[in-house]
Order: sequence, then C-alpha cells, then structure tokens
Amino acid sequence: MSPELLSILVLAVVFVIATTRSINMGALAFAAAFAVGTLVADLDADGIFAGFPGDLFVVLVGVTYLFAIARANGTTDWLVHASIRLVRGRVALIPWVMFALTGALTAIGAVSPAAVAIVAPIALSFAARYGISPLLMGAMVVHGAQAGGFSPISIYGSIVNGIVEREKLPGNEVALFLASLVANLVIAAVVFVLFGGLKLWAQGAVAVTEEEDGTSGGGTSPAGTPTTGTTTTKTITTAVAVRPEAPPSAHLTPARTATLLSLVALVVAVLAFDLDAGLTAITLAVVLSTAWPADSRTAVGEIAWPTVLLICGVLTYVGVLDEMGTITWAGEGVGGIGVPLLAAVLLCYIGALVSAFASSVGIMGALIPLAVPFLAQGEIGAVGMVAALAVSATVVDVSPFSTNGALVLAAAPDVDRERFFRQLMVYGGIVVAAVPAVVWLVLVVPGWG
Repeated sequence: MSPELLSILVLAVVFVIATTRSINMGALAFAAAFAVGTLVADLDADGIFAGFPGDLFVVLVGVTYLFAIARANGTTDWLVHASIRLVRGRVALIPWVMFALTGALTAIGAVSPAAVAIVAPIALSFAARYGISPLLMGAMVVHGAQAGGFSPISIYGSIVNGIVEREKLPGNEVALFLASLVANLVIAAVVFVLFGGLKLWAQGAVAVTEEEDGTSGGGTSPAGTPTTGTTTTKTITTAVAVRPEAPPSAHLTPARTATLLSLVALVVAVLAFDLDAGLTAITLAVVLSTAWPADSRTAVGEIAWPTVLLICGVLTYVGVLDEMGTITWAGEGVGGIGVPLLAAVLLCYIGALVSAFASSVGIMGALIPLAVPFLAQGEIGAVGMVAALAVSATVVDVSPFSTNGALVLAAAPDVDRERFFRQLMVYGGIVVAAVPAVVWLVLVVPGWG
C-alpha cells in the first residue's frame, strides 16, 4: 500500500471513529498527524506543526470570545426578543424571523451551533404554542444559521477563505457568502410552503406583542377568536405565554449597548479597513471584559474550544498530507477520471454525505485541498467549486446526527421525539440527495471563477 493511500485511509478512519465514538475529530486528527507524520512521512515535530493554522486559531478564539461575552451579558437575548416583537402577532412571520435572526448571528461571528442553541428553544416553543410544524421551525433555524454562515467575518467564511488563500486559489468572499445565502433561502422557502407555511398566512395575526405595556393590535387569538386593540387580561396572558423565558430586562443596558457597538465595530473594521477579524475581535472582547468583568467572567470558558480543536487538528493533518504529497496524488487521481465535472459532483456528494454525520467544517478543511490539483487544470472554476463544496457540506446540518440537528431535536417541547427524529432524518436524506447535484449544476457547470 502506498504511503499516500495509507494516509487517506487514516483520514477516513478518523472520520469514522469521530462519528461512531463521539470523540473530537480534531484530537484524533492531531494523533493521526503525529503517527502518520512520524512513521510514514518521516517528519519531525517542526514538519508536523508546519500545517498548524495559527491565523484561523486566532479568528476562532477571538470571534467566539466576543460572542460569548455578548451571550453572557444578555445582548443576544435582547436581540432575540427584540426581533420577536417585530412580528406583532403575525404567526406566519415567526419562522422567517428565526431564519433571519440565526443568519444574522452567524454572519456577525457566532458559531453555527451556538446560534442554533440560542434561537432553537425559543423558536420551537413558538412552534408548540401556535401549532407550527416543528420540522418547519427547526429547518428554518438551521438553514438560517447556514445562510449567514459564510459572511467574510463569520467562522465558516473565515475558515474557507483562509483555506482558499493558503492553497493559492482564486477566491471571492462575496460570492461564497451569496451562494450559501441564496441556497439556504431557496430551501427555506420550499420548506415553508411544503410544511404548513401557507396555512399560517391564512391564520392571520394573534396577540403576541407588547408585553411591556400589555396592549396588542387587532387580529385573532391562537384559538381563532377575534381580539381588539384594548388591554385585557387574556391578551396579557397570551403575550407572556409566547415568551416564557423573557430576559430580566427588555431594555438596553450600558453593557449591551457597548457590546452591540463592538459587533458593529468588528464588521466595519473587517469590511471597511481590512483588519484581521480574530485580532480585532479579541481586542474588543478584552475592552468589554475590562469594563464589565462580572459579565465576562465565564466568557473564556464558553469559547468554542471543541471547534477550535477540531479545525486546528484536521488542518494540521491536512498539512501533513500536503507535506508527503498526498494532496497532489489524490487530486490527480480524481482528475484522472477524465471528466472534471464528474469529479466535481463526486466531491460535492462526499462532502454532503460525510457532513450529515460528522463535522461540516472538518470535511471542508479536507475536501478543498483535495480539489486543488484538478482545479489547477483550469477546466473547473475555482470560485464556483469552492462555493459548491461549502454549500454541500453545510446545508445538510439539519440531519439529527449533526450538532445543529441534534440541538433542534432536543429543543422541541411536547413532540413525539422518535417521530421527529425520523422526520429530521428523512429530510436530511433528501437534502443530501438533492442539494449537491443542484449546486453543482448552478455553480460548477457554468464555470464560475
């Protein structure tokens, strides 16, 4: 067996063990990098650590540190409940508010599972209260998180753009972001129509707003009875029932205001002044921690360390593969199929299938470098291919075997969990089967980039 094939088989074993034994894939990848690098590639420690992604480490730690502070001081809760009040009783808008909210959270730097963990419990409580399909609400939350997941300052976007830059591929941060945004928006619209969204439009408005002053506009109650604009005990009770976990204060505190300004400052610094997202985020987080140490005391512990370990481990192992020539060998093998478009769609399906059971970020870190050699031939547009791989590897996160899908499953109250699990599994299977072919047809076949 050739060293290149052996190293790829070890990577496959890492994915299998991580999936079946619930072990962090990054830790396994570090161990694999040490074993393969030392025993197969004859590399010393410096050679193994040459692939460690120090820049991505700073981005992951900095952005998630800042967001952990936002969560600790109630800024994210304020954003969630402020967004909910915007629907003013229009039940059909609630799933779209959840979609937009999770998209906004991931777009400004939240890790996708963190955004889903924040929004899903509230979203699924709304679903149970108003008879909305939990599959519809759960899918809207997850696809919303992925819709914003590839903004230039997001975790996924930073990772993929960093890999593209490291592999010296043509890149387009805006195209990557828009590809994921449009793909998930289209899927969300289809899900909304198929799983009861049109019936929600016919339901009309209900009294769900103005908890602070106890008033509401006209419309119908959840039971379908008319309501007026007057203040009544029933209206107040309804409003409280919709938001059972309201934050202690519905108002902006100085800490929350400063955090919101910090998030805006991060966006401006990265997009307008081209500053490093990780270093900027750490600096802003340190300023907030200094001003409000009590709110920020637990933030360091809430940094997405498992994700940091995962990414750094997988990319370090990929660095070992690169050092020993496996990347070139495997890419030439895929390109040797003779039909680059066929190789491209196969990679998209591999990314979707593996990501449905394992880490989306980990598989992106492994697949994009594998596509480099046949992308270098010039027959496949690099921008379109990278976007297709990114969408294929993340859009399947609604699977109950993924972190996001599991969070949705756990957050759903008053449901038959076995039935809901099967629904998520079937829906995830449909996404795996359909989406890679569609994004390949739209993004790869025309030769974008």
